[in-house]
Amino acid sequence: MTNNTMENTGERGTRKVMRGTVMSDKMDGTIVVQVERTARHPLYKKTIKIRKKFYAHDGANEAREGDFVEIMGVRPMSKTKRWRLVKVLEAAQN
Repeated sequence: MTNNTMENTGERGTRKVMRGTVMSDKMDGTIVVQVERTARHPLYKKTIKIRKKFYAHDGANEAREGDFVEIMGVRPMSKTKRWRLVKVLEAAQN
């Protein structure tokens, strides 16, 4: 008998979910997503925008550059890829 309550209830832990813009879709099965967030500067207390790029797995190659997408954290797939595409929220205006 195990003491792991997660095993008994069948629940999983929550995964990180982020939303951002696809900056590149040139790689096969991979997209680069830029996530923008706001934070307070620790010294000057000014609100600043912080942008960070994440490599995400897109096996079906459905996301295009400029799309607004949702990505989810997963186990490491390669040296830099630790996210996967959940869905395309808004297609680019092309």
